[in-house]
Amino acid sequence: MNEGLFWALHRAIVLGIALVISLGLVVPYWKIFKKAGFAPALSLLMIVPLANIVMPFFLAFSEWPALKKSA
Repeated sequence: MNEGLFWALHRAIVLGIALVISLGLVVPYWKIFKKAGFAPALSLLMIVPLANIVMPFFLAFSEWPALKKSA
């Protein structure tokens, strides 16, 4: 097998796995942020290192706009 082809396939596989893992983080948080009343695009921060540690705490300890509307 050509060495250049090997590395191209390797890169494609690694990027594909990274995409699946990223979607696995973003999609659930998209729904959570939307149901909580926040902008769903905040879920994109789950891809950013350190922000993915802070965002669950933000969700846990902030006032949810969706709860304010229903009360």
